[in-house]
Amino acid sequence: MIRVVVADDQALIRAGFSSLIDSEPDLVVVGEAATGAEVVRVVGRERPDIVLMDIRMPDGDGIEATERIVADPRLAATRIVVVTTFELDEYVVQAIRAGASGFLLKDTEPVELLRAVRVVASGEALLGPGPTRRLIERVATGLREAPDDAALHPLTEREREVLGLVGRGLTNDEIAGELYLSPLTAKTHVSRIMAKLNARDRVQLVVVAYETGLVRPGWHA
Repeated sequence: MIRVVVADDQALIRAGFSSLIDSEPDLVVVGEAATGAEVVRVVGRERPDIVLMDIRMPDGDGIEATERIVADPRLAATRIVVVTTFELDEYVVQAIRAGASGFLLKDTEPVELLRAVRVVASGEALLGPGPTRRLIERVATGLREAPDDAALHPLTEREREVLGLVGRGLTNDEIAGELYLSPLTAKTHVSRIMAKLNARDRVQLVVVAYETGLVRPGWHA
């Protein structure tokens, strides 16, 4: 069962998301919150798998709440999906930097919202070739004046190759095909890279790939 907390300052949106999620046999809403401070309290108490996080909330916004949740070692297994009205909202960029695992638009189709919850809960991230890819490029652009590959020193050459492909948005199966590996071997490489770089998920790996120069804005898979 995937446990979800819904955070939004609009009661109607909270109710809609919660009703949709609770209608699925493998998903359950374990808490709701209307403010940034409240979502931190609810997540600390419930320790959900997923938080659907609004950005603009009173009493500590979604960015601050994301930072506090990500910084709490007890919540290392909790993943945050930012839900926003605007595709390339600068606040969303800040939330991704703070540790969110991806984002959704508030007008996302219900089936896509449910898919997103399951994808992120499985340890993946929302990294398709559309809006999130452009967002990640914005996050990475300007992080450093020049690429700095110091973070890559713990990685083997093969792991650097894999990280570069993760940065270009390839799935584990696609990485396996590109490097003539089994899907299990590709998944193992990604897991080891995450452990070596102390990354929570693939979104953080993508940012590392950009900021170290393995991938440059405008490159595509």
